[in-house]
Amino acid sequence: MMPYIESSEIKLYFEECGRGDPIIFVHEFEADLRSWEAQVRYFSRAYRCIAFNARGYPPSEVPDDPAAYGWELSVRDIDAVMSGLSISRAHLIGSSMGAYAALLFGLRYPEKTRAIVAAGAGSGSLPSDREPWLKKMPVLAHALAARGMESMAGRMAHHSTRIQLKYKDPKGWREFVERLKGHSACGMSNTMSQCQAVRPSLHNFRDQFSQMTIPVLLAVGDEDEPCVQTNVMLKSTIPAAGLWMCPNTGHGINLEEPAAFNAEVERFLSAVERGSWPHRAPANKIGAIRKETRTAELRCGGAPL
Repeated sequence: MMPYIESSEIKLYFEECGRGDPIIFVHEFEADLRSWEAQVRYFSRAYRCIAFNARGYPPSEVPDDPAAYGWELSVRDIDAVMSGLSISRAHLIGSSMGAYAALLFGLRYPEKTRAIVAAGAGSGSLPSDREPWLKKMPVLAHALAARGMESMAGRMAHHSTRIQLKYKDPKGWREFVERLKGHSACGMSNTMSQCQAVRPSLHNFRDQFSQMTIPVLLAVGDEDEPCVQTNVMLKSTIPAAGLWMCPNTGHGINLEEPAAFNAEVERFLSAVERGSWPHRAPANKIGAIRKETRTAELRCGGAPL
């Protein structure tokens, strides 16, 4: 019997492996929990690893009603998985769509979030990209529903931010395409139209991110052009964020460079658990400190203190 957790009357399929502090893996739009195989195999030696399929991704349920999808429901689904497995606090590791959900989960449920790894976050968030993104997503959602995954998978896997996997790991890329063909066209279309196409830009949450105290590792490929600048913004905004940019790498960092990804994540989690991951003062506090310092300098005749 397959393991499921119910969230808002939708059954979500999950897999669990290992013992220790919990890690919740949240997958991207073009993948499912199988994309985390290299990470679960590695981290389950020391952690309790849980990966689940989002709503619309079999064997999780695939609702026909578009209203059963949305970015806020994605955030709620993470909470449902944690609650269903009696996990009060966890590390979150998300990719792309999953990274977006993980970051927003951290804003909404900081007391439940120990640390966040956000890989490839920010597609469609850059202000200059918003209008083209909002126009393109409904068109792609319609194409997924009309043409089906068998027709669309190859096109999606040849995107400029995806082709790097084919060059580096042809067998892994073929597996990625075959898995993509097996996804539900209905689930993918509804996810794109109700989540990807309408979710707010991460830049909209800049004020909230500036107050976030959760340790965050931002991971982005230097060839993932739609996401690079948004990750730089997040790095400069989140007080406890570090940015790792992986060279010659596209959108699927954990698939393209699994060993490097695992090593960076392991260093990050170890630092978090030792209490040595650095925190900067929020931007508003830095400004206040600078103002106080300058005032003190002026009282001393303008000499630097």
